[in-house]
Amino acid sequence: MRVGIVGAGVVGGRVAAALVRDDEIERIIVVDRRAGPALAHRFDRVGESNALPPDLDVVVIASRWGSQARLAHEAILGGADVVAVSDSIEDVGALLDLDAEARERDRLVVVGAGFCPGLTGVLARHGAAEFDSVDEIHIATVGTAGPWCARQHHRALGDRALDYRDGGWVPHPGGSGRDLFWFPDPIGGADCYRAALPDPMLLVPVFPDIRRVTARMAATRRDRLTARLPMLRRPHPEGLVGAVRVELRGWRNGAREVAVFGASAVPGDAAAVVAATIARRIGTAPTHVGAVPLATVVDPADFLGRLAAAGLTTERFVGAA
Repeated sequence: MRVGIVGAGVVGGRVAAALVRDDEIERIIVVDRRAGPALAHRFDRVGESNALPPDLDVVVIASRWGSQARLAHEAILGGADVVAVSDSIEDVGALLDLDAEARERDRLVVVGAGFCPGLTGVLARHGAAEFDSVDEIHIATVGTAGPWCARQHHRALGDRALDYRDGGWVPHPGGSGRDLFWFPDPIGGADCYRAALPDPMLLVPVFPDIRRVTARMAATRRDRLTARLPMLRRPHPEGLVGAVRVELRGWRNGAREVAVFGASAVPGDAAAVVAATIARRIGTAPTHVGAVPLATVVDPADFLGRLAAAGLTTERFVGAA
C-alpha cells in the first residue's frame, strides 16, 4: 500500500509516524511545503508544494493550506481513496459534495476523520446501538491540536453555528447558548458555546430519523469577546489535553434514556490515531465508495477496539453517588 500524507503539521506528522511502523505500507510520501529535515530523512518528500504524486492508494489530507476538498478531488482523479481531517464547515460541505464523482470513480472519501469530528461520530453510532431509537445527539469538545486548529476554532466561535432541528437547519450566533458540560478527567466541567462546528452535518446522514443535533465547544469569556477579531497572540505550537463528549437521548423499552460517552487525549495525538487507523483499513480492505462521514464506513465496536490498541481509549459516564 502506498500512502500520501498532505501536511506535516501536528496531525499529519503523527499520522506519518504511526503509519511508518506498519509492515503492509510499502511507501509513505509526505507532501508539505514546510517539511523540515526531521521528516525528510524518514519519508519521501515531494517538492515544496501540495501537489500529489501519482500511483497512491490512500491520501490523508491534514494540510493547513488551501481547500481539503480541492486536494481530495485531485486525489480521486488520480485513483486514490481519501481520508480528510478538516473541521471546517465549508470544507466538510465541499468534501461531501464530492460524493457523486467519488462513486462514479469507485473511490472513497472519508470526511471528518479526526478527534472532533471523527471519533465523536463513531461514539454516537456505538452508543445508539443501546437504544430502540435516538432522537437527539449533543456534541461538545475541548482543546485544539496545533496552530491551524486553534485558528479554526477561533473562527468557529465567531461564526454562525448550525443546529439541526426537526428536519431543518437552524442558525445561531457563535458564542451563544452557554451550557456546562462535564468531560472525562482530567478536564472535568467546562462552559461550552455554540460554534461553527461540522459535527451536525456529519451526523444527520448517519441518523436520518434524528430530530435534533447540536455541537458546542469550550471557551472562556475572553475567547467569546475576541472571536470576531484577529487572534490577539500567536497560537501555541500544540494544545494541551482536550476531550470530546457525546450525549445521546432516545427511547429504550418505552422509557426515555440518556447515555454519555467521551474521551480525553491530546487532540493532535487523538486525531492522528483516528486518521491513521482508518487509512490502514481502507487501504487494505475498502468496503464503501462515495464521500461519506467516518461513522458510516466502520463497525463502531471494532474501530474503537483498534483505537484502544493504538492508545486512544474511550469512556462512558455511568453516574456518581
